[in-house]
Amino acid sequence: HNAHTLAAIYHLAGPDRYQPGQYEFQCLHGMGEPLYEQVVSELKRPCRIYAPVGTHETLLAYLVRRLLENGANTSFVHQMADPSLPVKQLVQDPVDAVEAAGQHEGQVGLPHPAIAQPTGLYGDQRANSAGLDLANEAALQALQDTLQESASIPWQAQPMLAQDTHAAGQNPFQPVRNPADTRDTVGQVREASATEVELALQAASDFAPAWAAMPPAARAAALDRAADAMQTDMPRLMGLLMREAGKTAANAIAEVREAIDFLRYYAAQVRDSFDNTTHVPLGPVVCISPWNFPLAIFTGQVAAALAAGNTVLAKPAEQTPLVAAEAVRLLRDAGVPPGALQLLPGRGETVGAPLVADERVQGVMFTGSTEVARLLQRTLAKRLGPTGQPVPLIAETGGQNAMIVDASALPEQVVNDVVASAFDSAGQRCSALRVLCLQNDVADRVLAMLRGAMAELRLGNPSELAVDVGPVIDAEARDNILRHIATMRARGHNVFQARQPGHDTTHHGTFVPPTLIELPHIGELEREVFGPVLHVVRYARRDLGALIEQINATGYGLTLGVHTRIDETIAQVVASAHAGNRYVNRNMVGAVVGVQPFGGEGLSGTGPKAGGPIYLYRLLAQRPTNVLGRALGWCQNAPVAAADKALAPTATASLLALHDWANQQGRTNLAATCQRFSELAWPHASAVLAGPTGERNEYSLHPRDAVLCLATADTDRLVQLAAVLAVDSRAIWPAEHATLREQLPEVARERIDLVADWHAPAAQFDAVLHHGTTDGLQQLGEALAQRSGAIVGVQGLAPGQTNVALERLVVERSLSVNTAAAGGNASLMTLD
Repeated sequence: HNAHTLAAIYHLAGPDRYQPGQYEFQCLHGMGEPLYEQVVSELKRPCRIYAPVGTHETLLAYLVRRLLENGANTSFVHQMADPSLPVKQLVQDPVDAVEAAGQHEGQVGLPHPAIAQPTGLYGDQRANSAGLDLANEAALQALQDTLQESASIPWQAQPMLAQDTHAAGQNPFQPVRNPADTRDTVGQVREASATEVELALQAASDFAPAWAAMPPAARAAALDRAADAMQTDMPRLMGLLMREAGKTAANAIAEVREAIDFLRYYAAQVRDSFDNTTHVPLGPVVCISPWNFPLAIFTGQVAAALAAGNTVLAKPAEQTPLVAAEAVRLLRDAGVPPGALQLLPGRGETVGAPLVADERVQGVMFTGSTEVARLLQRTLAKRLGPTGQPVPLIAETGGQNAMIVDASALPEQVVNDVVASAFDSAGQRCSALRVLCLQNDVADRVLAMLRGAMAELRLGNPSELAVDVGPVIDAEARDNILRHIATMRARGHNVFQARQPGHDTTHHGTFVPPTLIELPHIGELEREVFGPVLHVVRYARRDLGALIEQINATGYGLTLGVHTRIDETIAQVVASAHAGNRYVNRNMVGAVVGVQPFGGEGLSGTGPKAGGPIYLYRLLAQRPTNVLGRALGWCQNAPVAAADKALAPTATASLLALHDWANQQGRTNLAATCQRFSELAWPHASAVLAGPTGERNEYSLHPRDAVLCLATADTDRLVQLAAVLAVDSRAIWPAEHATLREQLPEVARERIDLVADWHAPAAQFDAVLHHGTTDGLQQLGEALAQRSGAIVGVQGLAPGQTNVALERLVVERSLSVNTAAAGGNASLMTLD
C-alpha cells in the first residue's frame, strides 16, 4: 500500500513495453483502495483484491499483524495520515534517504541502530553463536563432506590428566557404538582407573591456587578462544554428536551453539564483574554431565567452574565420552592449563563415586536423575568444606513437564509446539513435554490433528537429513520406555503410535516410535518417562486451578507451557505454577543461554539456573554480599543502583515492622541487619532479558516457600527471621520458641509457622538456616539428606554471624512469551 513502491514498479517494469499478464498488483480488502482505483482506471494495470478467509480464531493474529504494520511509524499508510508530515518527505526517493543516512553515519547501508543483528543480539556483553542454514544447498554439501570426514576419524577418549602418565592397572579400550546403528563403531574409550582418579584429584588440588590466582580476564580470554574454536569446528562436532548421541542435524547444530553460548556467557560475566580479592573460588570441583546433551551441558558445567576460578575434574556420561574428550582438547588448546581441567571417563560407581567422596573435592555439579542426585547429597553430607560450610551440590534433574491448552488456543500452533516439545531429540530432554493438558472443548480436535502430525514424523538414522526423530540412547533406555508403554496399554489406556514407512532404518538401532497415551488424570504417572512418550489428560475450564495444583503436587518444577489467547489465564498459570521455566504460546524446549536461564525447583533441581546470573556465585567460597543486585544489573547490562540509607522501597512490610520493633526494643544490631538485608534482597524483582524479536523473555526472583530456622540464641534466630522476611518468604521455627514469636509485631508473627518436630515429613521447607557449631551443622546436613522429596540446602553460620546468602533463599524463574502469537512485536511500531 506504498504509493512510492507502486510507482517504482510501474516505471521499472517499462510502461511502454507492458503486455497484459506480465504482472499484477494486489491489494488487501479494505486497505489502500483509493490508491488502487487509480492503478486500474488511469494506469490500466490489473489489481487483485485479496481477503483472508477462515474462522475468527485463525484470523485474529493475522489481522493484528496487518494493523501493526500499517500503524508503525515508518509505514506509508501511517505517514499518509499524519498531517504534520510534509508531502515532500512522504514521497522522498528511498535511495536519497539511504544516502543521506549514510552521510550522517559514515557508511551507506548500516542496519537500524535499534534492531540488533543476529551476532549482536546481546549487545556488548558477548557475541551470539552462529548456526548453519540447512536449507542452503551449498551449506548442505559442505556439511555432508565434513560429516563423511568425521565418520572416518578414529575418535578416542581416555583419561586426560594434568601430566601424561602411564599409570599401572590401566583399563582396556572399549568400543563406543552408534545408537542409531549399533553395527557402527564411533570410537573407543578407556575408563579411568583408581590410580588415575587419585592422580587427578591430587593434581587438581595442587593446581587450584595457581588457577584461582589467574586474573578473571585471562580465564575469560581462554574460554572465548575455546568458543571461537568450537564455532569453527561446528561441522566436525556435529558429525560426532549425530553418531555418538543419535542427534539429528538440527539438534546437533543447536547443541554446539549452546556450548559456545555457555563459554561466552560465563567468560563475559567474570570479565566484567569478578575480582579475585572479592570472588574466591571453592577449589577442585567435580562435573558430572549427562548423555542427552553431552557437549552443551558438559561444556556449560566446565566453563562455569573454570570461569569462577576452580579446577575441574570432569566425568562425562558413560555413553558419550568421545565428544567430551573433544571439548577438553579444544579448551586446552585455547589456553586452559591441563592442571585446571582433567577428564576422567568411566562409570559412576568406579569414577564418579570416589571423586564425590574425596575430601579434596569442594563442589559437585551434576545433571541427571533425581535418585542419583540424592545419593550425591548423602555422600557430601558426611563432611564439611574447609570453610566449615556444606560442600555445594548444584543438581539439575528431571521434570514431569506439562503444557496447558485451553479452548482459545490456535490448534495448528498447539500441535506444532507439542510435536517439537514432546518428540524433538526423541523426547530425551529434561525440558521435554510429558503431560499435555487439553480443555475438554478442544481435546478431540487437537488430538486428531496431533495424531496426523505424528504420522508425518520420520523415525530413523539421523545421518539422513529427512529424519525427524532419532534413537534413544541405548537398549536399557529403550526397554524401560517400552515397558512403560506396555504397562499403560495393559491398564486399558488408549495408546497411539504412528505406523512407520516401508523404508524403515530402525532395525539396527535403539528406537522408540513417538507415542501418545491418554490418561484419566496426572496421578497415573508415577515417574518421568525419558523418551518420545506424550501423555494426555483432559480438564474442564472450571477445574484449571485444581489442574495446576495437581501439576505442582508431582513435586517437579522444571518447565511448564500454556497455550491461550486469554491474558487472565496466562496470569493465573504463571502466578500459580511452581516451575523454573514457563513458556507462553510457544514450545517448551531449546532454552537459550542468558535468554531463558535454565533450571527447576523441587524435585527438578537445587538451583541456581544454568546460563543465569547467579550460577557462578554458587561456585565461590567467598563472594560479595550484593549478589542479587549484581545479578539483576548483569541481566540488564547495567549496574543496579544501590539503595540509600533509608529502608529500600522494595522492603517487605514484615521486614519494615521487624526493623521498627527492633529499634523500639533497643536491638540496634538487629535494626541495622534489617536495614542491610533490605538493601540486598530485591524481593520479587524482575528483569527483561535480551533476545530475538517476536518473544519477550523475563527473569524474576521469587521467595522460597519456607525456610527452617535453627539457632540456640534468640539474637541469631531474629537475624534468620530478618533474612527470611527480606525475601518475603516464611520462617519455620521449632515450637519451643513460641514465646519469642508472640513478642513480635503481628505482620512479622504471621510469617512464622511453628512445628513440633521439623524431622517429621509433615514439616515442609525448601531451605535451612543454621546458627551453631560445625558438628551440629554436619549432623543437620546428614539428617536433611535422609529426608524424602526435594534436596534441601543448608547455610551454616557461627553464632553472632549475620552474613546470610540471600540468593539462596530465593528461586529464579524464567518466562518466555511468544509475542508473535498475539500478532507481533508492538515495540517495533515506535521505530523511526
